[in-house]
Amino acid sequence: MKYALIGCGRIATNHVKAVLNNHLEFAAVCDVVPEQMENLLAKHELQNDSSIHRYTDYKEMIEQEQPQLVGIATESGVHAEIALYCIDHGVNVIIEKPMAMSIADANEIIRRSEEKGVKVSACHQNRFNVAVQQMRKALEAGRFGKLSHGSIHVRWNRNRDYYDQAKWRGTWAQDGGALMNQCIHGIDLLRWMMGEEIDEVYGVTRQQFHHYLEAEDIGMAVVKFQNGAVATIEGTTNVYPKNLEETLYLFGETGTVKIGGTSTNNIDVWQFADQREEDAALQGLQEATSNVYGNGHTAVYADMMDAIVHDRAPYIDAQAGRRALEMILAMYQSAATGMPVKLPLKDVASLDFTGRFDKKEETNG
Repeated sequence: MKYALIGCGRIATNHVKAVLNNHLEFAAVCDVVPEQMENLLAKHELQNDSSIHRYTDYKEMIEQEQPQLVGIATESGVHAEIALYCIDHGVNVIIEKPMAMSIADANEIIRRSEEKGVKVSACHQNRFNVAVQQMRKALEAGRFGKLSHGSIHVRWNRNRDYYDQAKWRGTWAQDGGALMNQCIHGIDLLRWMMGEEIDEVYGVTRQQFHHYLEAEDIGMAVVKFQNGAVATIEGTTNVYPKNLEETLYLFGETGTVKIGGTSTNNIDVWQFADQREEDAALQGLQEATSNVYGNGHTAVYADMMDAIVHDRAPYIDAQAGRRALEMILAMYQSAATGMPVKLPLKDVASLDFTGRFDKKEETNG
């Protein structure tokens, strides 16, 4: 299957690993900065591979190469534009998170991909973590009983050097803040586990330490699900001196699970009323990862390839990408207004919050 990658920054190495692990035909890479392409390929000892063509214009690459599958790993603000161009040219896409920066763009990706018969996968790869898959399996088997509540805690660190490496980070147009960038995977897992249908979200955001950014460095929320369950969200890049944890809790009438580690990759607590023989092996499970992005990209790509071959929906489809985005934008809107926000959102965009933290004396959420 012919593949091309657009965007060769920090996350792109996980995409290349997934391409190699799945034996895709790696036809081309594209980045507006040529050195980024060479640096990325060198990480995987591919710098001398002339069969991988280099482009600085993604449109030219799509027209020349005509790939069957494209990975989009650029700055977030152009995800939708690139995805829609690929979709219009009949190219299946895996889009890094967030899928888009506005509800309107997410809706258009869904509409146009369905119209064109093109597959779209939102790259929320932590759904494929071993611990997360086990939690989902137990949930679908009814082992939790009625859900009571849950929570996600993303307690990470991002310092000035991280933001200086790419000036688009922390901007409303291209990135958003800690919630949109660092916390969206955990928020995706929380919504996926607890119920897709949400009544309302009440959020609070602050910019505590990163005053050189446009967006927040901490956000918290209370979420009311239509099934009666409630949840809390805590996400920040303010933890000193380094990433502490990304932890997902799920509490039901007959089950309690805590998934921890730096990126929801370990099972810290696994307790159910109907204890089974296999449960002993799951308690204390640890999945080794080479970085905070985990091992899930390889599974995302394998699933997408199978979805294309068998003409089915990807495991993590565009609707999933929209739901994760909607949660973040609802938190932003609630924090800006000081009021709970009902879902579904009509049309909200990250750019709606431009200037949100310009006044340091601001006291709103």
